This record gives sequence, structure tokens and C-alpha cells, in this order.
Amino acid sequence: MPTHPEWGRGQVQSVVGTRVTVNFENRGKQVINTGAVNLDVLEEARPPRG
Repeated sequence: MPTHPEWGRGQVQSVVGTRVTVNFENRGKQVINTGAVNLDVLEEARPPRG
């Protein structure tokens, strides 16, 4: 997250409206309000293997 780079990279777990649950490398699972905080996309989602 731009304001907390020490949290490391994160993986989005779920999105409900403006609430995004992200599992960060160094901080664990956090719920982010994207109405108040911007997240940087480092890698686009990959389609599931099937």
C-alpha cells in the first residue's frame, strides 16, 4: 500500500463495494476502504487454470 510500503506486496482476497480485503506479506489480512485510500496494482489478475 502506498502509505505503508513496509506491509509488502498483497493479494486481493475479495472486493465488496469500496471495501477490499488484501492479504499483505508483512501485515496479514487488512480491509482497505478504496474510497479513502488508493491501492497500486502491481500485477493484473491471471485467469484461473482449468
